[in-house]
Amino acid sequence: MEHAEERVPRSSRAERETPPQSPEEQARAICLRLLTGTPRTRRQLADALRKRGIPEEVSEEVLSRFEEVGLIDDAAFAGAWVESRHHSRGLARRALARELRTKGVDSALIDDAMGRLDSDREEETARELVDRKLRATRGLDRDKRIRRLAGMLARKGYPEGMALRVVRSALEAEGEETDDLGYGAY
Repeated sequence: MEHAEERVPRSSRAERETPPQSPEEQARAICLRLLTGTPRTRRQLADALRKRGIPEEVSEEVLSRFEEVGLIDDAAFAGAWVESRHHSRGLARRALARELRTKGVDSALIDDAMGRLDSDREEETARELVDRKLRATRGLDRDKRIRRLAGMLARKGYPEGMALRVVRSALEAEGEETDDLGYGAY
């Protein structure tokens, strides 16, 4: 029984044997952990380090080194974000740019990423979204259908003119009368 008192749980022993990490080591570990699951912007990582009490100068040094070796690449992040969110959620340029701004991506990088999404592709995506939703609005009166379809596109960031043009075209293809539909009506 005298040996039972000498036993120390492994976690306690490991904690005592591991020297405390320097702020640089802590910052690197935090960044690597956050980058493991998904790409992140420099600002997202800087915010995470700030919340964990890492000094600003240490954060800057670690983040700059991560950029040098390519672990942080806001331009690649923005391009992948635009491609992914436009394809999976059907978001338009305006909504995508807003999301990238909230993630701390520089305006020039946002503009470059938006340049990859041309207006023809954006309009085609709007058509696909309307075509999918169109079936669910059958049986409703025309004005309610227009409001629902145009509203759905507006929530995804599509400009009003494009939204109404796409909705009008889809309804006309179904045989719906849209001659009296003006762009300022809804």
